[in-house]
Amino acid sequence: MLQQLTNLIMVVGFEWIIIIVVIVILFFGVKKIPQLARSFGKASAEFRKSKLEADRDLALLKDQTDVSNIDREKLETIADTLGIDYSNKNDDELRNAINKEVTKEKK
Repeated sequence: MLQQLTNLIMVVGFEWIIIIVVIVILFFGVKKIPQLARSFGKASAEFRKSKLEADRDLALLKDQTDVSNIDREKLETIADTLGIDYSNKNDDELRNAINKEVTKEKK
């Protein structure tokens, strides 16, 4: 009984895959599919690259105890990553908020 149910689900899933592929071909055309795949690959690679860079910056910040030499744009990026609102804060207030958040995460 379980085997029959598994086979039924696999057939239904396979049929949906075929339907989706046909719709994509009809919507975009055969010539656009490789271009879409390349674009998707580039976008996912760029996302991974940005994520690694953000992780590296955050790790560097966690290793540092003083963030006094970081410029405003970098401070805003770090604050955004940590979920800190930086709109009404000057550089010193933002550095203090980041330091508090980083030391809170270390504990």
